[in-house]
Amino acid sequence: MSIQVNNITKLYGAQKALNTISFEVGSNEIVGFLGPNGAGKSTMMKILTCYIPPTEGSAKVCGFDITSQSLEVRKQIGYLPEHNPLYLDMYVKEFLEFVGGIYKIKNLKSRVKDMIEMTGLQVEQNKKIGALSKGYRQRVGLAQAIIHDPKVLIMDEPTTGLDPNQLEEIRGLIKALGKEKTVMLSTHIMQEVEAICDRVIIINKGEIVANDETKNLQKNTTQQIITVEFDKEVSEKLLHKITNIEKVKHLQGNTWQLSSTSTEDVRKDIFNFAVANNLSVLTLNKEEQKMEDVFKELTKK
Repeated sequence: MSIQVNNITKLYGAQKALNTISFEVGSNEIVGFLGPNGAGKSTMMKILTCYIPPTEGSAKVCGFDITSQSLEVRKQIGYLPEHNPLYLDMYVKEFLEFVGGIYKIKNLKSRVKDMIEMTGLQVEQNKKIGALSKGYRQRVGLAQAIIHDPKVLIMDEPTTGLDPNQLEEIRGLIKALGKEKTVMLSTHIMQEVEAICDRVIIINKGEIVANDETKNLQKNTTQQIITVEFDKEVSEKLLHKITNIEKVKHLQGNTWQLSSTSTEDVRKDIFNFAVANNLSVLTLNKEEQKMEDVFKELTKK
């Protein structure tokens, strides 16, 4: 396992930011670390990157203990924090050479050139970082995080400030990196999770409320949304009588959206209703749950 977290607790005075958190992240896995604001995501990432110590518990990165072997841990990790700290008066190439020099990278100029190409900084490479847009500053932050070829990449809101084209490029880069590295990222963009994450860990109020593959979380949520079209008019009042249906919404013509939180598949109830009321079902579609719906359901409990 690239990351092993065992019963981590973090206190800020009397406030408990993390409450006995445990999880593992395997090699070459892209994991989304999600939660509402203040849930403890950034705190967990700062602990794993040795910026702050845990109050209780232990963790290992690539087999190295974050407390007793913190220097070794830092060699294994590339970190892009939420508030990307950059030297604004330095030029892009100058900054990357500075960071690479700290890591004592061989063939540094060649490595900097590769990082600039990989993160799409060619056009901006001769500018001062302070003159860059927020999106390009994020690219510089990502370049510095991977310049030393770490085994584990931890990113806190990596696509903040990127336009749609940049989003697609950076997502592609993260997916490519995930084939060779362990990637753990936090984000509020649920489409990003669906697009690139193999697994999702959701925390709420300092505790883990979900830890599963992305597709399983979407499949196992209790919310069902069915779009059905009948061959003739039917009243909303009558639709409310369908077993397990809780919400009814008229879309157009004879097409309705029906919602249920039942663990049973309600499509058979809709079909039985149609037969009992002399209706024909022209179309019946069960929507796949979006990650946003799963997130809302798990963090509002």
